[in-house]
Amino acid sequence: MIGQTQQTELDSGPHSRERERMCVHTREVRPITDLIRFVVGPDGAAVPDLKSKLPGRGVWVTATQDALTEAIKRKTLVRGFKREVRLSADLVTQTGNLLERAVLDALAIAGKSGLVPTGFGKTESALAHERVVGLIHAAEAAPDGVRKLAAALRKYGLGDQIPVISGLGSEQLDLALGRSNVIHAALLAGPATDTFLARYRRLERFRSSDRRA
Repeated sequence: MIGQTQQTELDSGPHSRERERMCVHTREVRPITDLIRFVVGPDGAAVPDLKSKLPGRGVWVTATQDALTEAIKRKTLVRGFKREVRLSADLVTQTGNLLERAVLDALAIAGKSGLVPTGFGKTESALAHERVVGLIHAAEAAPDGVRKLAAALRKYGLGDQIPVISGLGSEQLDLALGRSNVIHAALLAGPATDTFLARYRRLERFRSSDRRA
């Protein structure tokens, strides 16, 4: 009965109807979108469960690399499982890589759905004629191109209304979209781009230095 109560606290969590869980490290109850679930894999190692669907006891940690680093350092992550568990030395890096992979997978699906026009000209045209919900600049984008598209955003009244993403490299964009030398791209409205933006926000939160973010 005690074990069942402990599992309810961490895996189901208080206020579960609102899809909230308790961070094993901070002990704060937060929406699951602000947390990452970890489970113990078949080899006895803790693994991130980004979709929160893997079987077994789940332990939730605030979804920033600082919070995860502290949970590992102070052993609150290990204690949360109430059993023997192994933590890989690169668990923080592994988690970040999986979050990034999820972002690129979502971008690939959006691209295949015809929702990601690429190239400076097509991006500028989309801003003028399409319902754009986001703008992408490769990390290597030249300041001049970024500045011109920022001016286009203001020209078409989109200013601060849409997110501008610059945390992905050109090579990553090329692989996700199946094209070469992707520097600028627009995100057109649609479920696939909503998924991409949600996953990118999660990746940004993880990369942030605020462990309570």
